[in-house]
Amino acid sequence: MAWFGALLVGLVLGLLGSGGSILTVPVLVYLVGEPDKLAIAESLGIVTIISLVGALPFAFKKQINWRSVLLFGVPGMAGSYGGAYLSQFMPGALQLAIFAGVMLMAAVLMFRRNLPFSGDGKRTYWKVMADGLVVGALTGIVGVGGGFLIVPALVLLGGLPMHLAIGTSLCIIALKSITGFIKYIDVMEQAGLSINWNLVLIFGAIGIVGSFIGGKMGEYVPQQRLKRIFAVFLVLMGVVILVQNTAALVG
Repeated sequence: MAWFGALLVGLVLGLLGSGGSILTVPVLVYLVGEPDKLAIAESLGIVTIISLVGALPFAFKKQINWRSVLLFGVPGMAGSYGGAYLSQFMPGALQLAIFAGVMLMAAVLMFRRNLPFSGDGKRTYWKVMADGLVVGALTGIVGVGGGFLIVPALVLLGGLPMHLAIGTSLCIIALKSITGFIKYIDVMEQAGLSINWNLVLIFGAIGIVGSFIGGKMGEYVPQQRLKRIFAVFLVLMGVVILVQNTAALVG
């Protein structure tokens, strides 16, 4: 069942272009039985592998905007590192409660019809960098790549066409995730926990296979309908995780 969860992560990523990594933490916590903080750390390692491999075809096709990677990705790396650092001062239940909020946010974005993807590219440099810093911090705290936030930001705020935004987003996700993951290795060691490297590598490999399968399936399945079905799933799971961890914090 756990390996099926890894395949599902890749399938969703391949089908929708984003949102797959948001399943990684629940799969690790509820199917594999990893401790919450360790699951968040390992999620970043898995997301790094899947997004890095996913970005390679876009790089070969020259469909990555390196200026946006620099403006959005570098601050995102700093934010992710900072988020991972701050995580050691948060109880795992609080991180999962924030994570549930992120799931609900992703669901809202997916419920909406196609966004008017037409940025004008006039957003100032420092605002784009601030966007990257905030999304990066979120990545470090809750262990998600944030593609569902990065792609609209690159298109609507950065002025990129959609085909460039997807490849650029995958590259940014890989950079943010590896930075946060490196910091988490240190944080986990201080907490007396160890990264399960076999789990990270196997999940990453299965996720890559799933993403390629999902990419092929996505050519024949209506994306908007898939997004709405997945959004309902995110709402249900997000509410359960939020209630469960809010109760743990209050109790």
